[in-house]
Amino acid sequence: MSSSRPVFLYDTTLRDGTQGEGISFSLIDKLRIAEKLAGFGMHYIEGGWPGSNPKDLAFFAEAAKLDLGTTKLAAFGSTRRAGIKASEDPQIAQLLEAGTPVVTIFGKSWKLQVDKVLGVPHAENLAMIRESVAHLKSNDREVFYDAEHFFDGYKDDADFALATLAAAAEGGADALVLCDTNGGTMPDEVAAITAEVEKRFPSKVGIHTHNDCGMGAANALAAIRAGAIQVQGTMNGYGERTGNCNLTTVIPCLQLKMDLPVVPDASRLREVSLFVDELANCQPDIRAPFVGSTAFAHKGGMHVNAVAKIAAAYEHIDPASVGNSQNILVSELSGRSNILLKAEELGLKIEKNDPAVLRVLEKIKRLESEGFEFEAADASLELLIRKELGAHSPLFELQGYHCSFRRDASGESTDCCATVTVLDGGRSVEKTAAGDGPVNALDAALRSALGELHPWISGISLSDYKVRIVDGGRGTAARTRVHILSREGKDSWGTVGVSDNIIEASWMALVDSLEFRAARR
Repeated sequence: MSSSRPVFLYDTTLRDGTQGEGISFSLIDKLRIAEKLAGFGMHYIEGGWPGSNPKDLAFFAEAAKLDLGTTKLAAFGSTRRAGIKASEDPQIAQLLEAGTPVVTIFGKSWKLQVDKVLGVPHAENLAMIRESVAHLKSNDREVFYDAEHFFDGYKDDADFALATLAAAAEGGADALVLCDTNGGTMPDEVAAITAEVEKRFPSKVGIHTHNDCGMGAANALAAIRAGAIQVQGTMNGYGERTGNCNLTTVIPCLQLKMDLPVVPDASRLREVSLFVDELANCQPDIRAPFVGSTAFAHKGGMHVNAVAKIAAAYEHIDPASVGNSQNILVSELSGRSNILLKAEELGLKIEKNDPAVLRVLEKIKRLESEGFEFEAADASLELLIRKELGAHSPLFELQGYHCSFRRDASGESTDCCATVTVLDGGRSVEKTAAGDGPVNALDAALRSALGELHPWISGISLSDYKVRIVDGGRGTAARTRVHILSREGKDSWGTVGVSDNIIEASWMALVDSLEFRAARR
């Protein structure tokens, strides 16, 4: 699809996105995200509802000091209350006091909502829409009207739903945004209804979808194909219930698939996605289209062999075009091509017929049969390959470790200590440390033992620790797999250990973490 018509991006992460369970931003977070989205090229950023809470009021005051370039900030609210003038409604006044160039208001487009929720005559509902838009326009604002529950309303009574849009248009609305508020409409319905609305209100239609049927992005794209010129959504699909239309999916689809340029540089998409996840304190969705860490991951031997010859064999776009990269996974399903490409990725020279390739492959398959899993343990995998190729020098030599755990007579307080003895730099070092548990104590003791000769270790933190039983049928004798995620600055890496003893499995993952970082220094 190629068209000269523009499509405008409207981001509502800071308002609609925060309605998602577990999503909350501080004032500083909101300001930082606004700057990031503006730098990425977002056309509109909805900052919040100034009448709903003090934080949003403060946001608009502080956001006025930001340089957002050509990006326009929008304040969000509702139509006036029933029975009063728009000029006398305190909520409308707060929208104007926010000082944004754009104001977006929502109103009711479904008779069910008007009759059962608002409880006002239909004529009053239309007047509320028309007069609210007109009052905002008279104050020199660009005004977008969000037609809440529009698709449900249209299917219930098309004439009534269209009348609400006509009221907004009569008030001077710059865009009429069709909202699939319940997220239950299918793409073919969205396309057909949007096309009908576009005929009546050409070049004024926007789309706002939710993801309750997993169709948020598909419905938005269907509406754009049918003539919509504005798409509303959130970064990473944050939002109430199952979320909103995910802009990290819609943006590359528009720009790379439909030939509708919407941002100056789509290769920054993954960077922005991860930035927002970080401030939201959310673990990134590894399977997210385009930006997920597995979006261009290849595991099966035949697939890897193919992409080694031509990436397009199993990649629909160049990963770099959205700021991502190809990721060759190594597992029990791997073939020689996986090992060769992974070694090349690590900067290790190895020939196709080198016996070491087969040794690595056989060892990985044996270890995975014993419970190891390397897909989320990139650092342990790299160490394994380096060791088999003779390209690894140990950071230290372990002489022994011991953990002890004691509970006092009250049964309330506990004391956990670990002692680690290592040979480091030709000398034996023994250190003891206390911790919140055996793994924390072991980690502290090991760092203490190595810290004098390797001060960089203090900059490494353990950011995640996961335990999984590999063979639960053995009960308390089951083997345990431990995954550790370590971090230094912006870099992170995963390691794995497996043993009948959870302490031993944890120790293996802890050691791999430090060994890996030492090899990369």
